[in-house]
Amino acid sequence: QPWNLEKVFKIGLTHLLWLLVAFATGLTFVLYWGNAPDLIVEFFTGQAPFAAYATAAFLTATTYVMAGIAREQVCTYMCPYARFQSVMFDPDTLIVSYDRSRGEGEKGRAKLGRELKTREQRQAVGVGDCIDCGYCVQVCPTGIDIRNGLQIQCISCALCIDACDTIMDSLGWERGLVGYTSQREEEGGDKARLLRPKVLGYAAVLTVAVALLAWSVGHQAPFDLTVSQVRQPIFTRLSDGRIENAYEVKVNNKTSHRLGLTFSIEGLPDAELDMGRFRHVVLRAGQRLRLSARIKARPRVFDGKTHPVTIVARPDPEAKLPPLRHETVFYVPAS
Repeated sequence: QPWNLEKVFKIGLTHLLWLLVAFATGLTFVLYWGNAPDLIVEFFTGQAPFAAYATAAFLTATTYVMAGIAREQVCTYMCPYARFQSVMFDPDTLIVSYDRSRGEGEKGRAKLGRELKTREQRQAVGVGDCIDCGYCVQVCPTGIDIRNGLQIQCISCALCIDACDTIMDSLGWERGLVGYTSQREEEGGDKARLLRPKVLGYAAVLTVAVALLAWSVGHQAPFDLTVSQVRQPIFTRLSDGRIENAYEVKVNNKTSHRLGLTFSIEGLPDAELDMGRFRHVVLRAGQRLRLSARIKARPRVFDGKTHPVTIVARPDPEAKLPPLRHETVFYVPAS
């Protein structure tokens, strides 16, 4: 189609849809790391952290370029999947393969013709069952020709199998010209063995990995507590001689119900925790909260410039949850 308004509209709409899908991919990844309902509101109102926008922009750009523009070049040059396959390969590994002896015959493949319409006619002149239609190449997402043998770009999607079977069905010939087999079978050996040491080893490793993942998900803390020391300024000297350090406290309620938390400190003698009216907070289900905290203490109780201090978030008794502790440091300037 020549360049005109219709073609520009179609191409522009295509790329716009690609960008929307890429953005949805990036945003979904970002939402995974926070409380999605709150974060999505913050994201579209300009209140989300810079890291959220940077990550979403990076993933949107890379998804658009890799999936929309580079496409099969990613499989060929960048995707590690084929490299994993080659490392894990053995003679009994199931692979997508072209039956060369059947497809090529004695004189190679040939297109359908007046004298080469039936299998009997083709076999009589030594021509194989492959009619050289090229469908297996057309449907391959990485653009390889499976008839040239196993190649590292093959992702075992089996689209070439379906394409070839469709052609064989239309001709009334037996399926399986392209199908699953193994190197051992190709060389005339026995059928691939499923239960072999390598497969059992991979299954054991995968089972352990899935079990560990399930355990970690099932045993994650019902709420998060993170504490960051404010560095500007790192300390303040108060009029009564005490030293004050400021901190940013973040709590995230992962439970499906309201959660009350009371904050305190440990490990710092005679110190005072000042969180204004937020020493006790109530978070709704799934809510994140960012609080400011100040710890005040007299410098005479310390021997050095810093001293460990622990901020404790203690749930209300009815929650029946253990407290969370986050250790940080209290900085005292040199006298």
